Amino acid sequence: MARVAIVTGGTRGIGEAISVGLKNAGYKVAANYAGNDERAKGFAERTGIAVFRWDVCDYDQCQQGVAKVAAELGPVDVLVNNAGITRDATMRKMGRKGWDEVIDTNLGGVFNMAKAVWDGMLERGFGRVVNIGSINGQAGQYGQVNYAAAKSGIHGFTKALAQEGASKGVTVNAIAPGYIDTDMVSAVPPNVLEKIVARIPVGRLGKADEIARAVLFLVADEGGFITGSTLSINGGQHMY
Repeated sequence: MARVAIVTGGTRGIGEAISVGLKNAGYKVAANYAGNDERAKGFAERTGIAVFRWDVCDYDQCQQGVAKVAAELGPVDVLVNNAGITRDATMRKMGRKGWDEVIDTNLGGVFNMAKAVWDGMLERGFGRVVNIGSINGQAGQYGQVNYAAAKSGIHGFTKALAQEGASKGVTVNAIAPGYIDTDMVSAVPPNVLEKIVARIPVGRLGKADEIARAVLFLVADEGGFITGSTLSINGGQHMY
């Protein structure tokens, strides 16, 4: 029987590539999204992947969303915590709202979703959790104290939770992408993007499909001996 996977932020960018990659590999996929109904509808029609709307910042919505996925597709075996936002500003200009929104989504959402699936995974003796961190959580980035803090927190969260699931057949790993060719990166001014690419040894931006391939490796049934690890995929930009 096909395993069920939830991908948060799963209808665009890296999340879309992960959702499609999992579906093509035979998983039953639930792609979560936060608010763009039109885009989610188009994604569902284009890919045949079921979409579910809830805000990962909201603990109760996550509980209800996972319950709905389980009712419609089956118990959740795989969770990919991909949802994330940016609210970039220097410390001098950043307000508390910009800090809270990023921490609540990028880090709080990881807790909310893991909490919603964790007991079921332990009881069934199988689970795969993959958290999408960032090169900027490893190396830092000017104007991103909120984003870097949240993504750095994901890496610590991953190592700690992995210890809780290890003896129960549940693995927890992270992927730290570098600069990937998505809408978010495309919004960077061209002159800045040129400087970013110049610092990447392989000489290009990454592809969302390259992140999806790594997710498939980590969530495989045969991946039970890999846990608490962070896989850096950044073209050699930061060797951590």
